Amino acid sequence: MSMQTQLEQRVRDNFAVQELRLLNESHQHSVPANSETHFKLTLVSPDFEGLSRVARHQKIYALTQPLMQQGLHALALHLYTPIEWAEKNGQVPASPQCMGGSKSS
Repeated sequence: MSMQTQLEQRVRDNFAVQELRLLNESHQHSVPANSETHFKLTLVSPDFEGLSRVARHQKIYALTQPLMQQGLHALALHLYTPIEWAEKNGQVPASPQCMGGSKSS
């Protein structure tokens, strides 16, 4: 099973998902072609209500820790309650360009 599939399944199994966007951004980094190491996760869930941003991230990191042992390297997190998502009009910040490894000038 692909890393992306495993990651998405873990999220769906553990959160009430209103919106889930999982983007493989590995191609933007200094990794071999077809890698599954860098992802951007946008998750909208009522499960985040009353939680700080740090607590939200901790929940996701605890869930994905086993995948970190299997090659998941980076996970950009954009975690919202349904109200926050509505206030953002469904817009997610763009990811910064990678400046590490062989891609730096």
